Amino acid sequence: MSNSKITAPDDAATHVPLVLRVTAAVCWRLLVVLGMLYVLSEAVGRLNVVVIPVAIALLLAALLAPAVSWLARLRVPRAISTAVVLVGGLALVGGVLTFVINAFVNGFPELQRQILRSLGQIRGWLLSGPLHLREEQIDQYLGQAADWLQENQAALTSGALSTASTFGNFLTGLVLALFTLIFFLHDGRRVWLFMLGLVPSHVRDRVDVAGVRGFASLVGYVRATTLVAVADAVGIGIGLAIIGVPLALPLAALVFLGGFVPIVGAVASGSVAVLIALVTNGPVDALLVVLVVLLVQQIEGNVLQPLLLGRAVQVHALAVVLAISAGVVLAGIVGALLAVPLVAVLNSAIRSLAAGEGSQTPVDPTDPHEAEPPARDSAEDTGSGEPAKSGADSGEDSGRTDSGSGSTAIE
Repeated sequence: MSNSKITAPDDAATHVPLVLRVTAAVCWRLLVVLGMLYVLSEAVGRLNVVVIPVAIALLLAALLAPAVSWLARLRVPRAISTAVVLVGGLALVGGVLTFVINAFVNGFPELQRQILRSLGQIRGWLLSGPLHLREEQIDQYLGQAADWLQENQAALTSGALSTASTFGNFLTGLVLALFTLIFFLHDGRRVWLFMLGLVPSHVRDRVDVAGVRGFASLVGYVRATTLVAVADAVGIGIGLAIIGVPLALPLAALVFLGGFVPIVGAVASGSVAVLIALVTNGPVDALLVVLVVLLVQQIEGNVLQPLLLGRAVQVHALAVVLAISAGVVLAGIVGALLAVPLVAVLNSAIRSLAAGEGSQTPVDPTDPHEAEPPARDSAEDTGSGEPAKSGADSGEDSGRTDSGSGSTAIE
């Protein structure tokens, strides 16, 4: 037997092509990342009763945090600032919901009468129009629809019986979201510092700045989306009122709610307005409503969104559509609502990490313009390209940064 040993040059690894070694290294790391994402998605799915209220509270905190910070800069105690903004925001939301519900209740009888008249006109058109249907055929189609309702009555009834449980989950989520929102507004910085403690110390400063920029992006996104939704609702509502479409106010409210789901929400709410105009007023008014919706959407896409969102929080339309599609598949309407804000936050945070910013970079979390990291040249001039501090120094700096600071605080 030979006593020769395998020397380093004879090692099998040295004979594997470099491309194959790099590909294998990338693949196993990719598998680990995909496995972690799968486990995370399963955990979020099982804890959706907790995750969804916390996410909604974070969106509301991004909307209300600038007002709390403004009052704090006027030397109003932060607890009082939080209480005033929270009570005012809840009163505003409650007033809007009351207005929308009352408008639906008051306008529904007239809409029902108009729909019945329109259905009679459609029936006459089917009989005397180009289709030349017979009474027997129409009655057959109506009978098939009635049979379908009877066959699915059990499913519909079981869904109605589960309303009590769903309402209980809704109340639980509402209380949790309100409780979480109070702490986000009053003590959000300390919550963020606690989460930073889980990050390795040598990258803690960079993650801190990236998280603050992500929150600034969320502030800009929520603010701009709200203003755009209001503009869409006002524009389309005025157009519907001028054309004479019934339930113009509830339809405008529907447009406002749909505005929080970019692209898809506007198309869906506009389609509802067109269908109601077609059923109640006829094809001419429906065509006018289409023109009004297209005009408002053009103004939104070419004027309002670039002006309000800006370059820092803009996301490509393809990314928006893909994010909404994935959100709908994973979590339904809630996923569609939360998908685009998540993409916007990740966009700003990843760009900040790629820029290599450190703790020397001052960032205001309530200023949407801070969502975009500075150019490389300006960052080097301000010294942000210096190496990160040691773990002890980083911990001391993080401990000194309180919820009232304006440099790198998620307020």
